[in-house]
Amino acid sequence: MNGETVTGTRADMAPTALDVTKLPTFGFSHRSLMWWGTAGLMLIEGTAFAIAVAMYFYLRDVNVAWPLTAPPPNLLWGTLNLAILLASLAPNELAKRAAQRLELRACRIWFVACLAFALAFLVVRGFEFATLNVKWYANSYGSIVWFLLGLHTTHLITDTIDTAVLGVLLFTGPLEGRQFVDVSENALYWYFVVLSWPPIYAVIYLAPRLPH
Repeated sequence: MNGETVTGTRADMAPTALDVTKLPTFGFSHRSLMWWGTAGLMLIEGTAFAIAVAMYFYLRDVNVAWPLTAPPPNLLWGTLNLAILLASLAPNELAKRAAQRLELRACRIWFVACLAFALAFLVVRGFEFATLNVKWYANSYGSIVWFLLGLHTTHLITDTIDTAVLGVLLFTGPLEGRQFVDVSENALYWYFVVLSWPPIYAVIYLAPRLPH
């Protein structure tokens, strides 16, 4: 070819093969695609919560009186739920650590505890809705308060269902490493559900008691 000489053997020009058979088939934290998906979901849903809170304070600002014709909601049930959610952080973290150590028995124990906390929260949430002192259709105050409480409840219900499904898998098997990753990421999402409640609690229960 134009006087040029091609050197090297056929083996020299063959593509190099990379042996990946000894690499792990799963990973935790940022090494997992599930972690990135969960992080993106929390970012999107956190933005929705922020928009809802901004709507509340917009409506509060444009009305002469707040909370319009309704008294502030009773503090009892919302505060009890705040305590339940904060207490659930302990078994949630223990379940996460057990999953990362691939300890099935510990995962089962702490997962059952997490599910019990979630169900307790849902029961108390029913009392919250019943004691809001305003219907969702009564006025703008009622609509935004019910929307905020309903939005957080939706996230709680979906995560409770996810926890229950994973719990069944933990007890029935067969299990692979990626199931432990699912447990770890479920715990990460529960942190989001828990930590999103204190600011919403403050908006629903404390903001109406502030001077307008």
